[in-house]
Amino acid sequence: MPTFRVAGKMFVTVPDDQTSFAVRCPKHDRAELIAAEPGKFWVPPHEASSAWVRVRLGALEGSAELYEILVDSWRQAAPERLVEDFRPESR
Repeated sequence: MPTFRVAGKMFVTVPDDQTSFAVRCPKHDRAELIAAEPGKFWVPPHEASSAWVRVRLGALEGSAELYEILVDSWRQAAPERLVEDFRPESR
């Protein structure tokens, strides 16, 4: 299963079926996110206790949304010094 890390911490993983990917998401935000867009976000039962959410690739509204989701997950895993130095791409 491909995984992407920053400073040794995983921030994205692509499950074997490759129709979705998992990103970091604080548990307190996850329920609201899933309720707002259940066709896009979900959590499999075996990951319910984790701080991750799955994103259906086919439900994304383009590369800008993908970029924002990935950067948000990266920010949660990255050390503060990297986050402070990060200069987001203009979108």
